[in-house]
Amino acid sequence: MKKSSQSPKTPIIDHVGIAVNSLEEGAQRWSAILDGPPTGVETVPSEGIRAAFFGEGSGRIELLAPLTPESPIAGFLERRGPGIHHICVRVADLEAALQRAEASGAEVIPPRTRTGAGGARIAFLHPGTLGGVLLEMREDPTAG
Repeated sequence: MKKSSQSPKTPIIDHVGIAVNSLEEGAQRWSAILDGPPTGVETVPSEGIRAAFFGEGSGRIELLAPLTPESPIAGFLERRGPGIHHICVRVADLEAALQRAEASGAEVIPPRTRTGAGGARIAFLHPGTLGGVLLEMREDPTAG
């Protein structure tokens, strides 16, 4: 691995996405474990999901439930069952981060960018190019 003269940045984990069959049942269980209700619930049509977030700021937990049987989360649940779906990191400049990722051999999942939860610009990197990990990048200009 090539060394850089710059010190490495510590990645900011925005959230960990967990696929669930039922948002209501998942939220009930996680609420009991975390001693409080979700801090937000929303529908994200671009991803075909309903999502419930636990916590604020970095390190949140996102529960993802499919809106339809055709949703990518429905396909994930059918193939793998409930569990960790993705890790999301914050990036200051989404396009610059995607260019770095592609230069390193990572593949961006189409569409290149989209609107995610909270109206943020997001993109996903294919798990086949990241050792089996689906990585979401969420643009946050304050992350730099």
